Amino acid sequence: MSESYLDVMNRKSKIMKDALNLDYEKFEAEGIGFYYERLMMDSGYSIDDVRKIQLDNNVGNTPLIELKRLSAYARKFAKEGYGARIFLKDEAANLSGSFKARRAAMAIHQAKKLGYKGVIAATSGNYGAAVAALAARAGLKCIIVQECYDSNGIGQPEIIEKARACEAYGAEVVQLSVGPELFYQFLLLLEETKYFNASLYSPYGIMGIETLGFEIANELVNREHQYPNVVICTNAGGGNLTGTARGLIKAGSKDTQIIAASVDLTGLHMASDGDFNKKSFTTGHTGFGIPFSTFPDRSDVPRSAARPLRYMDRYVLVNQGSVFFITEALAILEGMERGPAGNISLAAAFAIAQELPKDQIIVVQETEYTGAGKHMNAQVSFASDRGVEMLLGNPLDEKAGKNIIFPKSGKLLKYKEIPIDQLRISYLKHYSDQLLFDLDYDYLAVELKTDVNHVKALLEGIHETKK
Repeated sequence: MSESYLDVMNRKSKIMKDALNLDYEKFEAEGIGFYYERLMMDSGYSIDDVRKIQLDNNVGNTPLIELKRLSAYARKFAKEGYGARIFLKDEAANLSGSFKARRAAMAIHQAKKLGYKGVIAATSGNYGAAVAALAARAGLKCIIVQECYDSNGIGQPEIIEKARACEAYGAEVVQLSVGPELFYQFLLLLEETKYFNASLYSPYGIMGIETLGFEIANELVNREHQYPNVVICTNAGGGNLTGTARGLIKAGSKDTQIIAASVDLTGLHMASDGDFNKKSFTTGHTGFGIPFSTFPDRSDVPRSAARPLRYMDRYVLVNQGSVFFITEALAILEGMERGPAGNISLAAAFAIAQELPKDQIIVVQETEYTGAGKHMNAQVSFASDRGVEMLLGNPLDEKAGKNIIFPKSGKLLKYKEIPIDQLRISYLKHYSDQLLFDLDYDYLAVELKTDVNHVKALLEGIHETKK
């Protein structure tokens, strides 16, 4: 068969179907929608099944830790009676060192069950290490495809570290420069090897994270006799938030506020060769978080099981310097040195805790391991070498790619809020030129966690701006 870019892209639906043994067409509804819950339920796994599979693989049941000293530090800047208690789910205790092991455990289990000889994942992050580790336990071959370098052959240190981790677990790592060839090469490898697509966005990837939300809710009820008031999820592709929220709901924690947090990299383009190495975060940033929230089906499966706007109550942004600040604070105050991604949520939690009464509970729902290129010192040195200026001051003045601004104290650690309607409007623009029927409006209302009248009002506003 032809390996030209266009021909491979024309075969992508068949390639993806064969690589997951999942027929997405049977979940398509009339109009623009699809039967999301049917897609999730059709897997045949209950949450108890998922928990057993994970525990059999040294995944899950991680510690939930109250950050008493960090909470006390936040209260120094809050008004009397305020400063919520901050808890942290220490996912660094998982096999491979991150919550991604929950997703990988299910993907590998399904691949083994269906008789695939190996798995492939396209990821520059912790998921690659998780897939490699779980594949090693299952005796499956593993290939990880990474976007790793710019055109000068310079690699971001965090991505290089994750490649090292994948190789340590026996995986073959295919490293590419930034650009559109990642998905093309991924499809070619799936077609050539006949391996399983261990996608982050399959139903198996999302249900693997449901246990995380389920554990948080149940452990807090057992220890504190209440559900969490707020859970903050670092948001990139949306699966982390989606799975955690679904798990909370399954445990009965239906009124918990779900807040997405990302690093603000406004102004940097993730597919730009020139911008690739100007960022100090390879995940959990706006370059992934915004587009995957407003158009989730841009992923490596026909319909993504990560639908963050179905569950998101708020979306906040923190800057790079604030995340580095809270990383150091966590180490100094709590004796916990953890990697960058989970600390994005922790930076947001530190500021939001000051706005809530003392008796409320905020949970930061994941941590990750750190070391080598993932460490903040490596990131700061790499940025400095790229000409990024290091400053002390107001973090909200930071300009991604030009400077990193560290807060002078915790008092200056703040966040920006993205109005949820702004995200809903971006989502709806994909459908604003289509003729929509009642079934479509019902689907969009669920997708956007609102009601039909609000959806119609937002669409009318889009039409007005086009006149």
